[in-house]
Amino acid sequence: MNTNEERQRYSKEELAEFENIILEKLNNARKEVTFIKETLSRRNDSGTENTASTAKVLEDGADTAEKESLNQLASRQMKFIQQLENALIRIKNGTYGVCIVTGKLIPKERLRAVPHTQHSIEAKLQRND
Repeated sequence: MNTNEERQRYSKEELAEFENIILEKLNNARKEVTFIKETLSRRNDSGTENTASTAKVLEDGADTAEKESLNQLASRQMKFIQQLENALIRIKNGTYGVCIVTGKLIPKERLRAVPHTQHSIEAKLQRND
């Protein structure tokens, strides 16, 4: 292979590096979702004590807003987990690291920062225009 020729795929060793990065991020994301769910569960369990009615209304409002925020965070983490799992599938089928718009390899630096991406910076900028 000519060294000037652009590579079409990452090597098995390179893919193994990305797989390790993804597995670590996946593990951390799953732990965070578990923590969020446990926090929500504890919030649902407590909150049955009787307090002054005005304070209780304010507390319920704050509690509802916090639960909503935690639910949104959990939802984003679940989406992130799905994206990471999809990236693992792309590693297995050999399409990982290839931009779905340009067909070129996504630079390693970008994949290390955003391992679930399917777009090169060039393609991402085109999408945002």
